[in-house]
Amino acid sequence: MSGETDLIKLYSTKILALAAEIPHLGRLDAPDASVKRRSPLCGSTVTVDLTLENGRVARFAQDVKACALGQASAAVVGQAIIGRSEAEVETARNQLKAMLTEGGPVPEAPFDGLEVLTPAREFKNRHASIMLALEATLEAMQSAKKANCA
Repeated sequence: MSGETDLIKLYSTKILALAAEIPHLGRLDAPDASVKRRSPLCGSTVTVDLTLENGRVARFAQDVKACALGQASAAVVGQAIIGRSEAEVETARNQLKAMLTEGGPVPEAPFDGLEVLTPAREFKNRHASIMLALEATLEAMQSAKKANCA
């Protein structure tokens, strides 16, 4: 019975609400970079398109095909991503990973909405899906930066 209760906590009303309201869904015309990341364990995917201005995210779109946890993560990222630098996204990614795998604190603002995913710590098979949005965004930012420098 405890496992069932844990799953109910995991798929909270807040997580399901976030999953239903993902900002910036779709694709961009003429992005500076486009990156698709896939979780090999569950098959979830997130594709991120973005443009940078002065090293910060100016335009952003995401195509999310993931479980409710991956969708909730993408929703929080989508709410916070405009205007963020590569360093901020990398910090958020590292903090989210530490929160999930090491019991670390919740990521700092503006990514503190990822706190809703704290119950997923116990479900290691869900971590990759939760990480997809930030990993794809960071990789897209790095690709855009390289393309703009070339």
